[in-house]
Amino acid sequence: MAGGEGDHRRRHHDGGLVPLAALISRELRSEKIERPLVRYGCAAQSKKGEDYFLMRPDCQRIPGNPSSSTFSVFAIFDGHNGNAAAIFSRDHLLNHVMGAMPRGLSRDEWLHALPRALVAGFVKTDKEFQSKGQTSGTTVTFVIVDGWTVTVASVGDSRCILDSQGGEVSLLTVDHRLEENAEERERVTASGGEVGRLSIVGGAEIGPLRCWPGGLCLSRSIGDMDVGEFIVPVPYVKQVKLSNAGGRLIIASDGIWDAIPSEFAAKSCRGLPAELAAKQLVKEALKSRGLKDDTTCIVVDVIPPDQPAPPPSPPKKQNKFKSLIFRKKSQDSASKLAKKLSAVGIVEELFEEGSAMLAERLGSDTRSGQTTTSGLFMCAICQVDLAPSEGISVHAGSIFSTSSKPWQGPFLCVDCRNKKDAMEGKRPSGVKVI
Repeated sequence: MAGGEGDHRRRHHDGGLVPLAALISRELRSEKIERPLVRYGCAAQSKKGEDYFLMRPDCQRIPGNPSSSTFSVFAIFDGHNGNAAAIFSRDHLLNHVMGAMPRGLSRDEWLHALPRALVAGFVKTDKEFQSKGQTSGTTVTFVIVDGWTVTVASVGDSRCILDSQGGEVSLLTVDHRLEENAEERERVTASGGEVGRLSIVGGAEIGPLRCWPGGLCLSRSIGDMDVGEFIVPVPYVKQVKLSNAGGRLIIASDGIWDAIPSEFAAKSCRGLPAELAAKQLVKEALKSRGLKDDTTCIVVDVIPPDQPAPPPSPPKKQNKFKSLIFRKKSQDSASKLAKKLSAVGIVEELFEEGSAMLAERLGSDTRSGQTTTSGLFMCAICQVDLAPSEGISVHAGSIFSTSSKPWQGPFLCVDCRNKKDAMEGKRPSGVKVI
């Protein structure tokens, strides 16, 4: 066939023919070269022994396939009322997130599906830990770095900040402290909890706002089964694409953030390699308030491949146009926009969602507005197989759902549906529905 060979070969610029396999190999090498370097370091000082962390720089997108592309995971788990929840989350959360990812996705599709998988993974981890009957809880800040794309999921008051090469410092998490988050106070009270300060003899109220029963200062965590299921494990998720200038991520427990502000943290370690930067931040925190809490810090540098040195300190006078600006990705000419944003050092915001309602987090894709029907006969949270008559739509009976079709997926098993109802205040926490 005249065009047959043209389907398998491409013409080289000098007139020769290059086999398609050679072109694919060349493209793969080019992609590898263009991927940034990831350098990281960790430092910690223990007071209670309840902080734990995870650093895995070479996770395989397709488990067991060495030729599949890799991503990096960095996480901090700040436990309270014991360390059991922090240890359990460190050991199981990543596997649960990956288990919620659909199979056979391209890299772009994989990144697109990641926010939903993070929600399912967090809720499954919480559900499994609570089934053990232990009352410990933990905050989680969970960071996935895939090329230039950074995805952060968080519950509690550990924090992740981004220090861009332009010198702008931005928060990639939301604190779930009741004292500081009015929306979360409203959600907790609407779901059946009470918010107030600790009362002492004489009726005086002291300390930060807490949720009762239990007295927890946080509105979201993994574990804490003795507090009430209106303390939810549904994470705030933010996904951004860095410019090709890279940037530095600082992930730390509140032992750091209660001692030093974000801007100071970023400035105090600029120019240092990641490991020394982490040690410097712990040192600054201890200098500010002493060792009053477990203090753990991970620093991750996402560096252009032609710049192996640590990010330099920015000049005092900066070009404002090149400072970090978050911009929503438009649907029109997205690839052209991405190139322009990257060229001028702008960080592109790909995704952000903080709702605690599973119907909103699992039931629709906020980037396309389309409802998913994937996993029709599998629970969207725990991934157990469901018979066609067993699945309960995540939309069924939800006043928070925007879906007018409660028969649409994704579906939940009975246990996960009961947990969803308890988190939304539709039944008392701990009451079994038969």
